[in-house]
Amino acid sequence: MKALSQKRRHPLAAIALLLMGLLLTGGLYAVATTVNQAKADTTSFSASDVEEGGKLFAANCATCHGMGASGTQDGPSLVGVGAAAVDFQVGTGRMPMQMSGPQAQQKPAQFNAEQTKQLSAYVASLGAGPAIPEANLLDGKGDAANGGELFRVNCAMCHNAAAAGGALTRGKFAPALAGVSAEHIYEAMVTGPQNMPVFSDSNVTPEDKRDIITFLKTIEANGSPGGADLGSLGPVSEGLFVWVAGLGVIIAFTIWLTSRTS
Repeated sequence: MKALSQKRRHPLAAIALLLMGLLLTGGLYAVATTVNQAKADTTSFSASDVEEGGKLFAANCATCHGMGASGTQDGPSLVGVGAAAVDFQVGTGRMPMQMSGPQAQQKPAQFNAEQTKQLSAYVASLGAGPAIPEANLLDGKGDAANGGELFRVNCAMCHNAAAAGGALTRGKFAPALAGVSAEHIYEAMVTGPQNMPVFSDSNVTPEDKRDIITFLKTIEANGSPGGADLGSLGPVSEGLFVWVAGLGVIIAFTIWLTSRTS
């Protein structure tokens, strides 16, 4: 008993107890928030959606992502990616991949809307992750001016200031955003597909994401009121056009002038 009481009075005992308390509190908080998030992400899906999604996954996705979506050498684990990631990748036709490459290519979707929902439900049931956005965030009624500023600060370096897309390194690219649905734009921001970073709600709020979508849909609807957009590539394509056209005019004028003097 005397030895036990001496250990209790050890100078480091208070620090050890404090660390244990912090670890216990942090662990309980992480578990609680994970459970709450998982429940929030699966409330829009029924048990039958999850069941049917599991069947579709086993037949079409498990070859690369493994049974239970635990991942293999050919595909990453999908536990915790959320319904939004599946809805984006499958809904845009990027998954299942047609071939290996620097990044998944967009193509006609292999699954219909109902099957995509079922696959999303199954993956969402495996772990907490971003949910499919609510309709009020996709209505295009945000602040386009604020959305434009946010887009130029966060997105234009890859997608171009006019959202026309652009080349990245080693065969990768940022796609053009014209014709992309508001739902898929939002899902891309919260999941970070391919080489895109994740814009969580802590750095770009849901309202800001709504504003960005409004901006993109506004410039898409307006088209190019100033004339031919030349691919919306900025001074590169414009300078090339002026150089080629101007040089052509000079050559034509020179030929005409020399023919007159002869």
